Amino acid sequence: MTPFGAKLREMRAMRQITLKEMAKALEVSSAYLSALEHGHRGKPNWYFVQRVISYFNVIWDEAEEIQRLAERSDPKVTIDTSGLEPQATELGNLLAEKIRGLSAESCERLIREVQIAAAKDDV
Repeated sequence: MTPFGAKLREMRAMRQITLKEMAKALEVSSAYLSALEHGHRGKPNWYFVQRVISYFNVIWDEAEEIQRLAERSDPKVTIDTSGLEPQATELGNLLAEKIRGLSAESCERLIREVQIAAAKDDV
């Protein structure tokens, strides 16, 4: 499941909307919506994300969060480390090798660590 797919499913469940109802309203197939929720489709395009935001009538902060989640929901990521330090290549390969064994909590911790490190290095 992707971050966008998890959010989509959570929003549907909170509002007690079926997959079929939402698919019809968004003019997509139930199969497409299901594949998005389960991470079997690539990240959705901007137009579709805007339709979801409109469908759920969300406020600004939540709309920005949905857009951010959509941008980070490509289930088949490629990391290009050419031209970077050797540690970057090692990090990318280590993550690719170990990601399936990480718990949700470990993933959250690593996300925060990378965000903190990136913020420090951007200064």
